[in-house]
Amino acid sequence: MTQVLNTPPDRRGLPGWVPDAARHYVSHVEMGQPIRALARSAECHASTILRQIRRLETRRDDPLVDDALDLLGQVSRFETHPMQEPAAMNDTSLPMMPDDETLSSEAQRILRRLCETGALLAVAAEMDKAVVVRSGQDGAQTRTAVVDRCVAQAMALNGWIASDGEGRILRYHITAAGRHALEEMLGQGAQDGFAEAQTSFAPAPPLPEGARQKTARRLRYTLAESPLAALARRRDAKGAPFLSDSLVQAGERLREDFELAQMGEAVTQNWDRFLAPGGQGDSVSFEGSAPSAARARVGSALADLGPGLSDIVLRCCCYLEGLETTEKRLGWSARSGKIVLRIALMRLRKHYAETLGPGSAMIG
Repeated sequence: MTQVLNTPPDRRGLPGWVPDAARHYVSHVEMGQPIRALARSAECHASTILRQIRRLETRRDDPLVDDALDLLGQVSRFETHPMQEPAAMNDTSLPMMPDDETLSSEAQRILRRLCETGALLAVAAEMDKAVVVRSGQDGAQTRTAVVDRCVAQAMALNGWIASDGEGRILRYHITAAGRHALEEMLGQGAQDGFAEAQTSFAPAPPLPEGARQKTARRLRYTLAESPLAALARRRDAKGAPFLSDSLVQAGERLREDFELAQMGEAVTQNWDRFLAPGGQGDSVSFEGSAPSAARARVGSALADLGPGLSDIVLRCCCYLEGLETTEKRLGWSARSGKIVLRIALMRLRKHYAETLGPGSAMIG
């Protein structure tokens, strides 16, 4: 027992993303470590540990936080006494905690979606998945992303998302801490080759101070809503939405595939070949790992659209480049981009209907 009490809480097999407050809470509540022992290990006053524990106890009304703490307690008990829980060793139904790499990549994808106007993360009781939905002007909701429940639990435990109320279906919004965490993730990603264009995964050389400021300004744009979402709120001359829900869903499907294609195994994917006249994608099977299948779907869609149409959907839907910027880069006349984008989305919707079948607007 003495050996367990003297074991620092950060050596209990918990992932690196677990906040110190949660580690202290689990060590005290689940493992019975005294507050003073935790304070000595953390080199802080015992009152600090006590406040952390009380604050987390009040947050257990949130089902995601409550489930996350329960899971951390299971992992801590198993790591400390593996022979006392033989059933847990063979129970494949136990939920899994995401590792640091998985949480970082998934959090970037989901938090960016939650930064969009009208976006919420919906979590239903006893469901393994959570979905991000975005409300339009007419009240119509578009599903823009799907995430594992364990990832949502980790984001809630870190305070990146917070619930708006109670009920069978809980709705979460991004918090100020979540926006700050996303800015740090995107800033680190830009230095490591994950800039807005995402054409290569090779490490980039250190940036000078002026370039860092320019990169930071560009990254701030990625925290806003996508150009597609902004265009969907516009009306045509007859007062009807400029983009129908089905066109928005087709563009969102391409963006979700594009984001999934960046995950998984380290590869160098040059999407710029679709931006050149006559550029074509490789013939790749839709089967295989999730990232490779997503790359195949993106390549197939862009190749089917062809030059011009693939340019604008890749820039606006995937790179989140504004319409005015796209028009200037492609040498088009002002205010022509939205017409071309709508035509491209019509072709994209037809492509998904023909290749993936009806009801394939979104993944999940």
